[in-house]
Amino acid sequence: MQLSDHQSSVELRPLRYEFAEARGEVHDDNWLVVAGSVATAEGSWSFTDPCLLVHEARQLSGWLRATATGRTEPSAPDEGWLSPDTWFVEPVLAMSLADRNGTDLVIRVHYSLEAAPPWQNGDDRPDIYQYYVPLRLDSEALLRAADSWDRALEAFPAR
Repeated sequence: MQLSDHQSSVELRPLRYEFAEARGEVHDDNWLVVAGSVATAEGSWSFTDPCLLVHEARQLSGWLRATATGRTEPSAPDEGWLSPDTWFVEPVLAMSLADRNGTDLVIRVHYSLEAAPPWQNGDDRPDIYQYYVPLRLDSEALLRAADSWDRALEAFPAR
């Protein structure tokens, strides 16, 4: 899935199950390793991490579709703290809607821990979900991203 505007781009791809062989444990059997590439005015970075369960990965495309069709409300910081609209067991990736003007949207892709940019380490590392990349997109771009993500997930059924 590729999301980009004139300033930034985000690419996410499910690569493989964390464990090639099913172990008979629902969580371990369904961890997906996700590769991400991010480019912003601050810099570029990439990550690879087992950060989504199969059902969570499917929720991500659901959130993209809900946001594209107006069923997600914009969220603002609460006392300076950003709470994403959709987040997962591993607090590595999350998304939120910052603004909507008709079909024009500003979404935030939040990065924490293993997915955070390398210059956000040590004492400078922001709290969970507080580092994000804003992207100005239209609803059609979100629907295309959801379709692309779903196609990539076809190779990873729940085990």
